[in-house]
Amino acid sequence: MSRSWLAAVSVYGRPRVVGMVFLGFSAGLPFLLVFSTLSAWLRDEGVTRTVIGFFSWVGITYSIKFFWAPVIDRLPVPILTRILGKRRSWMLLGQLGIAAGLVGMAFSDPQTEIVQTAQFALLVAFSSATQDITVDAYRIEALDRQFQGAMAATYVFGYRVALLVAGAGSFYIAEYAGWQTAYLAMAGLMSIGIVTTLIVDEPVHKVSRTIADLESRVEHFAGISSNPQGLFARFLKGVSDALISPFVEFFTRNGRLAIAILLLIAVYKLSDITMGVMANPFYLDIGFSKTEIANVTKLFGFFMTIAGAALGGVLVIRYGIMGPLLLGAVMVASTNLLFAVLAMMEPSLALLAAVVSADNLSGGIATSVFVAYLSSLTNTAYTATQYALFSSLMTLPAKLLGGMSGVIVDAQGYFAFFVYAAAIGLPAIVLVTVLIRLQAKEPARSATG
Repeated sequence: MSRSWLAAVSVYGRPRVVGMVFLGFSAGLPFLLVFSTLSAWLRDEGVTRTVIGFFSWVGITYSIKFFWAPVIDRLPVPILTRILGKRRSWMLLGQLGIAAGLVGMAFSDPQTEIVQTAQFALLVAFSSATQDITVDAYRIEALDRQFQGAMAATYVFGYRVALLVAGAGSFYIAEYAGWQTAYLAMAGLMSIGIVTTLIVDEPVHKVSRTIADLESRVEHFAGISSNPQGLFARFLKGVSDALISPFVEFFTRNGRLAIAILLLIAVYKLSDITMGVMANPFYLDIGFSKTEIANVTKLFGFFMTIAGAALGGVLVIRYGIMGPLLLGAVMVASTNLLFAVLAMMEPSLALLAAVVSADNLSGGIATSVFVAYLSSLTNTAYTATQYALFSSLMTLPAKLLGGMSGVIVDAQGYFAFFVYAAAIGLPAIVLVTVLIRLQAKEPARSATG
């Protein structure tokens, strides 16, 4: 049932929705500090480009976080879990790891202690990925499905602000006080996330009898005892419950819709991410200056993305998830055609601003609605595990396909590339439409567990 616009907008006043701004900031802050900001620091210190390239491997931790997501779903943190609860304890552990790693990086000399710098960078990345897993799980469990669009929107806002701070902010500090001071300042800013974690309430965790029965059936099918005696038998039971059962639960709950849902997850961001790879080269190649690009795409685009994310959250409250999900897919594909038009025109700052506005607005809507959709697919018994798998599936195909974008531009030009980027958005539109029709006939069972 749709709500009034006033009721839909008022969701942004809920304490847990507001809290996601600060948790989003905490999640976004370390990301650039182990990527582009770190690369700038290393180059500034005279580190070779080859070594800087090796440092990018630190980011692999973000892509494989689903490997230890089951641990976060199942195991307590000694002492902390008893005091803070299941989600907040892991969240705090990740935040403390990030802060410690940033301090360690600050006191490492990249010229003489490059291995130590890399080790602390890896600690930051691993702790950051751990925090991401837990913040996603907290966000999903803290409020009902209808509020997930708003939770995603405030998370995106906090995350984007953190990217500005860790990017431009770090450069400003480094220019006047040095990189050590910049990284120490960033470590200090992690206190925002730590304080938020200590303030927010732990969500309620409920595991239904249905989940317990499902795990027993999976154990029985795999020939694993439900009451293991030895260490190895208990290990097998843990693997079954933490790794196999989340998959079985998803396919059992969604039935014949499961494959279509997974296909949609894999293709929904294809158009958006593929276009983004060539955006900056495109702006430069058609004649815009770096200052113009920064002003329009970075500063102005930031506010349009936030506006789109906020609007997406309101649309989910007002109309549910599937309608806005279809709208986001159509808008993202359509705005790529606007870039094709821009490629055929003389450089115009006004036209660039209009196209970037439409692109960032549609991207913001699509992102918050899609995050809400992924959140709705999880079962609270396996929140961290299932969402980590969904988010990996969401980005991996798009990143692989995005790697071919330069080949298409070199061979066919920008106009053909943007038409191609719009066209690969069509499968997402078709799949959302199909799922809307199938779910009307065969609604998926509740994912609340």
